Order: sequence, then structure tokens, then C-alpha cells
Amino acid sequence: MDMSAEQLASVVTLKTSAPTGTGCIDKVLRALRTHLGMDVAFVSQFRTSDRVFVNVDTDGEGPIKPGDTLSLDVGYCLRVVEGELPELIADTAEYPVAMALPETQALPIGSHMSVPIYLSDGRLYGTFCCFGYSADNTLGHRDLLVMKVFAELIADRIEGDLTLVRDRVAKHRRISAVLAGAQPAIVYQPIFDFQDMTICGWECLSRFNIEPIRSPDQWFNEAADAGLGVELECHAIAAALKNMDALPSGTYLTLNCSPQLITSGRLIELLGLCPASRIVLEVTEHAIVNDYRTLLLALKPLRQIGVRIAIDDAGAGYASMRHILQLRPDMIKLDISLTQGIDHDPQKRAMASALIAFARETGSTIVAEGVETTSELEALRLLGANKVQGYLLGRPLTLQDALALALVERVAVICLESPIASSA
Repeated sequence: MDMSAEQLASVVTLKTSAPTGTGCIDKVLRALRTHLGMDVAFVSQFRTSDRVFVNVDTDGEGPIKPGDTLSLDVGYCLRVVEGELPELIADTAEYPVAMALPETQALPIGSHMSVPIYLSDGRLYGTFCCFGYSADNTLGHRDLLVMKVFAELIADRIEGDLTLVRDRVAKHRRISAVLAGAQPAIVYQPIFDFQDMTICGWECLSRFNIEPIRSPDQWFNEAADAGLGVELECHAIAAALKNMDALPSGTYLTLNCSPQLITSGRLIELLGLCPASRIVLEVTEHAIVNDYRTLLLALKPLRQIGVRIAIDDAGAGYASMRHILQLRPDMIKLDISLTQGIDHDPQKRAMASALIAFARETGSTIVAEGVETTSELEALRLLGANKVQGYLLGRPLTLQDALALALVERVAVICLESPIASSA
């Protein structure tokens, strides 16, 4: 029953290229059990006082199932690890210790192979076992060596899964701490109307003043990895909306929003009694949309109450074009990669001009983002953009600074409209 060179080569290939996960381990069990001609193969994990059968392979209804548990005192596994029974038993009748075990007769077990599974740090995880209902004297030392190769593969897969679990738990704890605290802080970047260069809206942006210090997108990506992506988005949006009444009533708030949050159905309740006409939901170029029909159905009741939809980062890639065509947004926000240097780049001007013409034909509003120079501002004005934001006009501001800016602008407008100013 020795494994051929070709079969050994396939084991090495599997060891180096198989994906992490329980599905890989199931394939390993099936491959070795079939090769050995045995009836049951399993991986058991040792715990404090029992072992759990994590993976089981057998034909038909077997004596054990994944998730079953047994005391460590029962069966062969611990006895093999402790040296009371050998790793290879071709015929259990030749071993009094094996014959004394109740399960030898009950299952029955006529042949048995078992090797320990050790993790890279030396910890004993459990065992990899195969047994047959009948004795099999063709089993030999080379079969045991092959089984040990498979055990190493299984250990690699298990360790990968454990690392993923530990990483996920760590991410979950970090995001849970954010949700429990006063994070993220919300800053407001002013958006100006090109017609009179007054503030018409504010983009609400998240800032995380907590360790580890990193960009907001990394925090939101980690939240998604931890299964808390929608929770963190809701948390950030609620923080932004809390200050809506403090900002000038004639301005709107734009809120970054993932397709997952939109289709979750939680936005209607989250928006509550906020004036819907002051809310714009931004879907970014980087948001993956697998089902536009479902997304459109979820957006319908929001649009019916007056919420507007914007496509962010337009021009940054192909996805934004698909978003625009499928979602028919109220606003199209030109990406910074398109607006920066547009004053001296004819290709950027051509692309922006095409998007502006498209928006004009479809009734959408164009917002130019990332404007940092007066020449860029003038180029976008000449092209026909409707609104603009960027460091040239205003950086993201705390609520206090945003209110101060709005007050200064209001005073300036009042002065311009006053009779004294008019007569002058």
C-alpha cells in the first residue's frame, strides 16, 4: 500500500499551494483515507478534558460526525500521544491495550493509524487518525510516513485558520472599542457653489484619534473584516447628523455610505427626523456593487423622501462609470486625480468636459473635488462645473471652525446686501 512517487509529488503540491480552510483539510482526509483503504479519517482537537472531532471523512453514515466530543480518557488518541499505543496498528487483536478499549469492539476498530498534530510553536493541537473496521496487515512504515506528511499539511492549514481567527478577534476588539467611545470625530469640509462661491454643503469625514494612528479608510476596512463595517458606518453617520441643526439650514451634508449599509435597511431609521433634502449619500468608486438591482430597490424609499445620491471619485476608474450609469445619481463628484493639474492637462480637461456634458444632459450636478490652485478653480469654472471643494477654499474643519466659517460668510453676504453696500 506504499504511495507512489507521483502521489507523493501531489501531496507536496497540495502542501504548498492548497488554500487555507477546513475544505482543504477535508480533501486531505479523503485523499489519505482512500489511498489507505480505511473506513474513517478524522482530525481531533485536544481541549482541557475532552477532544472535539473537527473534521471527519467517511463513506455514508459514520460512527462520528464533525462537532462530536469525547473525553480524552476515551479512545486511542491520547494513548498514542503518550506512547501507550503505537502510531501504526495493522491488527488491533495483537495489542491487549487496544482490545481492552470498549470502542475497539463497539465500532469495531480492526486497524488504526494516528499521528499527533503539532503547531509551529510546539503546542500539541490534537491528532490525525484513520481506522478501518477490519485488520489490514498491508499497512507499513511508509504509510505512516506519508500520514505524517499529511499531518504537517493539516497543521499548516490549522495554524493559518487560527491566525485568521486571532486577527479577526483583535480587529473586533479594536472596532468595538471605537464603537464604545467617542470615535470617530467628524470634520466638515465646505462645498461651494460656483455661481456665487457661497457654501452650499459640507462633506462629513471621519477622523480616528486613537491607536493605531492610521487613515480612516483603514479603520473602515478593518471594521468590514471584523464583521462590524455597517455598525461603524452607522456610528459615524449618527455622529455627523447630530450636528446638522447647528449648521446653516440652507446647506446639505454628504455622507459616505457603502452599498452594504444602503441594502441593510438601517438608513431610514438612522436618518430619523432629519430633513431628507439636506442629506446626500455618497457611493465611492471603490465600493463593490455585486447586485445593482438590490441596491436600486434599497435606494428607492430614500429617494422618495428627498435623499440625494452622489457618486464619489468619478474619473478614478471604471467602477465609477458603472455606478453613474446604473444608479443615475443626483451628483457626480470629480475625483482629485482628474481635477489636480486640469489647468494644464488637455486630456484631463477632455474627460472632465465629457462628464460635465453628461451631467448636463442627465440633470446631475457636478462637484469638483481636490481643487488646490486658483488656475484649477478657473479651469473648472470655464468647463461648467456646478460646485467645488478643496484645500484652496477650505480644509476639513471641526464643527466649531465650520460654524465660524459659516458665520463669517453670512456676515459678508449681509454686508454685500445692505443698503450701504448697495449705494456704495
